Amino acid sequence: MELFDRLERRELDKAILVHVDFHNEADREELDEFYELVDSAGAEICQLITAKRHTPDPKYFVGKGKAEEIQQAVQLHDADVVIVNHALTPAQERNLSNYLDCQVLDRVGLILDIFAQRARSHEGKLQVELAQLKRMSTRLVRGWSHLDRQGGIGARGPGETQLETDRRLVQARIKQLESRIEKVRKQRDLGRRARKRSELPTITIVGYTNAGKSTLFNHMTAAGVYAENRLFATLDSTLRRVHLPGAGPVIFADTVGFIRHIPHDLVTAFRSTLEETREASLLIHLVDAADPHRDEKIQDVIEVIDEVGASEVPQLMVFNKIDKLEPKMEPKVDCDDHGVPQRVWVSAVSGEGINLLMEAVASFFKGHFHTVALTLDVAAAKKRAQLYQLGTILEEGFDEFGNSHFKMHLTDQEWNEVKQWKELLEAKELV
Repeated sequence: MELFDRLERRELDKAILVHVDFHNEADREELDEFYELVDSAGAEICQLITAKRHTPDPKYFVGKGKAEEIQQAVQLHDADVVIVNHALTPAQERNLSNYLDCQVLDRVGLILDIFAQRARSHEGKLQVELAQLKRMSTRLVRGWSHLDRQGGIGARGPGETQLETDRRLVQARIKQLESRIEKVRKQRDLGRRARKRSELPTITIVGYTNAGKSTLFNHMTAAGVYAENRLFATLDSTLRRVHLPGAGPVIFADTVGFIRHIPHDLVTAFRSTLEETREASLLIHLVDAADPHRDEKIQDVIEVIDEVGASEVPQLMVFNKIDKLEPKMEPKVDCDDHGVPQRVWVSAVSGEGINLLMEAVASFFKGHFHTVALTLDVAAAKKRAQLYQLGTILEEGFDEFGNSHFKMHLTDQEWNEVKQWKELLEAKELV
């Protein structure tokens, strides 16, 4: 049997959940978020077992007594897997699995399992597999004692153990995946350089998972990206060119959602995707306004933004799901003393406040505009229609000959393009 057939992800069926409440705030995980992660993975929850500890037990993480309680629950429900809402060391995971005679999955493994289910693009699948194999490489154990020594007639020496064979195969696959992802990263770099040459601003939507990024992205771009009320509903970044009234053509980018204590291997594996964040002209930091832990999650996202080197990129804070607030809040924009938008309150589901958000985003790029007066030939119907797809039209009229007169805002690129039109009878920049 091939190694990667043996390491294939198994579906989670009946699950026993284990949650430990640590005294140290930095070690704590949210129980509600744990339930959402398990639901996203598709497991059937049989029982939740909780514990309180000052520090993790070095052998079983939860201690021998609590491990016995978990063992009884596994036998009672005939459970397939025990999911622990914390990161386990390889030794703790192995010891628990042997003691419980059951598959044990920690928080990191659970997130990786969800990513494996949700990745759709070629790049996303490569990134998830790389993160999974890097994790597996630290957890391979000697399990095939009857095949410990390979070799036979004519073999020199005892050969290699099955564990050594597994490690060699995993490392070879990791190297192959890293090479493929590096090629994808270079392709992304070419795309980013092309967008920079075209001087198109990029607005990247970031935020905690399930804050509503894909729903908002769909409203702003009509992209039709898959959106669902689940953690990590979408993983693959999506780019769309949009004409933004008052700002001209821009690129909107949707990214993978962030989460507290995001596995380091995932940050590394998704580097090429997260680089869209670092290279953005503006970050829309989307927040679930109705989340009771929103302040902590805002800080978690800021930490990931810092980790990927995007802390210097301007940010616009957008509070989503105002339809769930009590009392109900109306859409609004909060500005600083200089009139620069700082916070926008919207509902991506109902579309309330989306126009305010688009105006706020446009305000960040208004300095790049020319106010111009144009006259188009009466026969230039196609060019006249094209002007409606370019900048913002301030005034429009016709002269006695049927020629079209426009006063409008155009970006540098648009202004340089329009000036070359042979159908243009007159073009001048207004002060």
